[in-house]
Amino acid sequence: MNPSTAFATVVVDELVRCGLREAVIAPGSRSAPLAMALHAASSAGPLRLHVRIDERSAAFLALGLAKAAGRPAVVVCTSGTAAAHFHAAVIEADEACVPLIVLTADRPPELRGTGANQTIDQIKLYGNAVRWFCETGAPEDRPGQVGYWRSLASRAWAVSSGNALGTAGPVHLNVPLREPLVPDSGEPERGRAWPEPLDGRPGGAPWTVFSPARAAGEPTEIDWTERGIVICGDGAADGGALASLAAAAGWPLLAEPSSAARRGPVALCSYQYLLDSARFMDRHRPDLIISAGRPGLSRGQLSVLRAASGASVRHVIVAQARGRWADPGRSGTEVVTGLRLRTADLPRRRSPRPSWLESWLAADAAASAAANAVLDGDDELSEPLLARELAAALSADALLWVASSMPARDLDRHMAPRDGLRVLANRGTSGIDGLVSASIGAALAHQAAGGGPAAALLGDLALLHDAPGLLIGPAEPRPDLCLVIVNNDGGGIFSGLEQAAFPDSFERVFATPHGTNIEQLAGAAGLPYRRLDKPLGLRAALAGPGLHLVEVQTDRSAGAKLRAAIAQACSAAVDRVI
Repeated sequence: MNPSTAFATVVVDELVRCGLREAVIAPGSRSAPLAMALHAASSAGPLRLHVRIDERSAAFLALGLAKAAGRPAVVVCTSGTAAAHFHAAVIEADEACVPLIVLTADRPPELRGTGANQTIDQIKLYGNAVRWFCETGAPEDRPGQVGYWRSLASRAWAVSSGNALGTAGPVHLNVPLREPLVPDSGEPERGRAWPEPLDGRPGGAPWTVFSPARAAGEPTEIDWTERGIVICGDGAADGGALASLAAAAGWPLLAEPSSAARRGPVALCSYQYLLDSARFMDRHRPDLIISAGRPGLSRGQLSVLRAASGASVRHVIVAQARGRWADPGRSGTEVVTGLRLRTADLPRRRSPRPSWLESWLAADAAASAAANAVLDGDDELSEPLLARELAAALSADALLWVASSMPARDLDRHMAPRDGLRVLANRGTSGIDGLVSASIGAALAHQAAGGGPAAALLGDLALLHDAPGLLIGPAEPRPDLCLVIVNNDGGGIFSGLEQAAFPDSFERVFATPHGTNIEQLAGAAGLPYRRLDKPLGLRAALAGPGLHLVEVQTDRSAGAKLRAAIAQACSAAVDRVI
């Protein structure tokens, strides 16, 4: 066995022993040993292999798999610019604390700096975006290599998963490989013995076991006060616990859809319209803010958090993970790893007048009713109506992946709190990259774990940005996933921003109309396609096995006017109940 094949065989086996179940390959020559080892492992064990022709799509597929499964996925590419195409997914994994193991094949040292084909500087290619970088060294035919390789793989797994006294996230192993890059085929070579056994620990155990790191200390106890609010952004560490804490305290819960906390009796549906009301917020300034995850989906949220800076407001931040917390308003007074409410005398402290919570709930109900009245006034599928109906139509065991631009914001303003539905998004950096592939990966992992149907709510630009993600080979695993595409022929989010006031430049350099025929794009990828115009057809459109695409065509200008009308109606409704 040659050194490159031995290295790949041992490392893949060790990663599988650690718990690797999903691996993604972008094909290439220099990465052949890793690709062939992964293929062999997928044929013989619990590993599932995915192949994508585009490196960016491959990386985001792996990110979606890892995010939904909560365990590292591996993504492999050849040397050169192939590795550079992983960078956007690595950055998202870093910011969102998604466990990802990146294996980039490379030329050996003697070929670097010589003008050799497909050779770039891959050392620390992703900078500080990875939890750990390791240049593995070119495999050599000498004793001691197997222990090193297995130790290396188990360390990569532990660091990526957050079990090695750190925060989960991406790890980068750069692997210089010398030829031969395929298993030995000559008769003399076939019987050549490796200088030591390639086997791992007995019984399939990992080479090195890291005990899962635990948050230091007990949850922090917090005194009750009536005027508290809980704000949960994407990736909150324990959305269910925060929802329970808010309910116990009688505090309104302002939870983004992908926080996993938008549930329970105190979760608000239309809180963004309350935050937009200056009159309401003047009378509802909190004494205590608890925030978790990565809030910041709206300017209203950021305004509340910034207003707490320098004011006599206690702002307790529940860390997203060890060493990671979001404080976009720079108003945090303390950071904790967990919270427990001191509730011994809570009932006695309740005020006899209409409570703080009741006033928030009343205003939220008024805003929701006003928004629904506007939405229900037209039987055509607008973007806000689509978001509301999609969230309501999916079953309790379903997964919804939502794009980070207007779809996430429409969902946040109109999704009713509910149990069961799992909402995921790339909100680490809120980029447009790789959303088709990430949603496919998330759906695959969700359904592999016994989850139900899956849908993705994406804009037309997000679809086009990752169109290669639709190109899946016939042998590759496919999820039951409905890609719901809002097509307003461009960047709809800009229609609601300041740039729209400059018509001379707006349409070309911000709105970027493209004129793409989505049905033809679906046909090129061999995907079932359906166009949807009425909300009554949504449930039927979502049904069906495999990967399929549903297009909803909308108008950007009409959408901006509709959102303005909803905001005006909600503002008036909130003012009436203050």
